[in-house]
Amino acid sequence: MTRTAALDAAMHEADPSSLKAGERLRARFTADEVAWALTQAALRRKGVAKFSRASEMLFTPAGLEQASREPVARWRAERFVAAGVTEVWDLGCGIGADAMAFAAAGLRVVAVELDPETAAVARHNLDLVGGGEVIVAAAEDVDVPAGAAVFLDPARRTARGRTWNVADFTPSWDFVLAHLEGERFACVKLGPGVPKELIPGDVQPCFVSHRSDVVEASLWNGFPREPRAVVLTSRDVHELGPQARRDLPVRPVGRYLIEPDGAVIRAGLMDAVEPALDLWLLDPHLAYLSSDQAVESPFATCFEVVQVLDYDLKRLRAWVRDHAVGTLEIKKRGIEVDPAVLRKQLKPKGPNQATLILSRTSEGTRALVCRRI
Repeated sequence: MTRTAALDAAMHEADPSSLKAGERLRARFTADEVAWALTQAALRRKGVAKFSRASEMLFTPAGLEQASREPVARWRAERFVAAGVTEVWDLGCGIGADAMAFAAAGLRVVAVELDPETAAVARHNLDLVGGGEVIVAAAEDVDVPAGAAVFLDPARRTARGRTWNVADFTPSWDFVLAHLEGERFACVKLGPGVPKELIPGDVQPCFVSHRSDVVEASLWNGFPREPRAVVLTSRDVHELGPQARRDLPVRPVGRYLIEPDGAVIRAGLMDAVEPALDLWLLDPHLAYLSSDQAVESPFATCFEVVQVLDYDLKRLRAWVRDHAVGTLEIKKRGIEVDPAVLRKQLKPKGPNQATLILSRTSEGTRALVCRRI
């Protein structure tokens, strides 16, 4: 109860990380209570970027960093519901972010966490959405009942940082694969950079982006095997599949340049963007498309090509000067250049703004002056 009072006091501090905040709290609470409360207050403020109820939740630093964003967890829970799942075991639940989404979607949730402190955090967070059972145990040591689905988010962090060495995964990769290959409904969350060779051939890989960030790859054993790109906006869920595969030709730059969403690129579905339009590649190995028709799609950003310039520093600097460009967005693919360094070299100054896209093309490396549609 005293820790709760300390946290309440910390939440009323304008800057919980300041020395003055610590001094004020230490006059009323023990050093351990103050340290815990100030840490939680700081984590709650950071957690607002991921959770609508961050001001009520508890966190661990690692748990907050690794937790699914709320809209992504909600999308996943809705997929479980659509598949007819009624009970899900979250094996390695962390702070309970995904378990909360499962419970909020009406599923019975059993959350399993090896670390007792983290399990206590998950229990608090689950209670915010109606509760669920939290078990302190290793994922490999629990018996999941028949008929229950499984969700796994294997830890991939070592003392050296994140890893794709499956020998370092917790729970083990063999344990994860056994669930994906089993008869029960299962989903595994991984980072968006998962090496393609790790993805089993009999699962559906979904690459998910939120607010233009590719945030995860998830593997599903209860859906068709073809890859999916999922783009979450503030209002809608957009899912792209390989319903209309085609070979994209390589041609020179057209009137528009199209940049597929990162989830589309990771899923290998660039050819499925706007299948009714004539699209082509600028380079066979780069993820830029072009067209003579504008593309309006949640799966891509469209730019009107205003001018095509040779990729030459003096020429670009002269163009920026002559057009009084002070705000310059630089994007690039297929060439070795640091946009921040190039921006300084181009010396932007003036009231105008522009987007400069640097890319290899079928006619050589070009600098495309573009306008976002």
